[in-house]
Amino acid sequence: MRALIVAAVISIAATLCAKPVSFVDGVTFDAPEGFTPLSADEIALKYPSARAPHFVVGNKRRTTTIAYDLKPESIPADKLDEVRQSFEQTFQRIVPGLVWIERKTVDLSGRKWIYFEMTSSAVDTDIHNIMLVTPFEGKMLLFNFNSTKEEFPKVEEALRRSLQSISVR
Repeated sequence: MRALIVAAVISIAATLCAKPVSFVDGVTFDAPEGFTPLSADEIALKYPSARAPHFVVGNKRRTTTIAYDLKPESIPADKLDEVRQSFEQTFQRIVPGLVWIERKTVDLSGRKWIYFEMTSSAVDTDIHNIMLVTPFEGKMLLFNFNSTKEEFPKVEEALRRSLQSISVR
C-alpha cells in the first residue's frame, strides 16, 4: 500500500512539474519545470541565422533551451538513414568543435526519428545538444535540446524526460 501511495505522489509531482507545450496541431511535449517561452528578441540573439527556430522555451538564465519547429523542407520517411547521413556530413563541415555522442534512428511517439547527440564549441562556452528530426505532414519536425556542457549533467534527466514526452498524432 505504501508503495502505491509513493508512486501516486511521484506521478502527481511529475505532472505538476511539467508544463505541456503544443505548437502545431497534433504535436505536444512537456517542458521542464520553470521553462518559459523565449521572446523573438531572445531567439534572434541565441540563434542568429535565417534558419532560427520559431519556438523556444528555456530556463530562467536561458542556458538550457528546447527549440522546436516545423520547417518547410520535406524529408521522406523511407529515406531517414540517407537524410541522417547528409545531416552528419553537413554538421561535420559547419559545426565548430563537433564531437559526436550518438547518431542513429530511434522510435519515439510511434514514429521514426533521426537522433543526434553531440557537443560543440560556441563563442563563449561548449554546448551539449540532443536533436530529433522526423517527417510530419510533408514538412520537417525538429526538436533541439540544448544546454551548456557545464550545466548539462544538472538538467539531463529533465531534458530526457521532456524528450520522452513528445507526442505526435
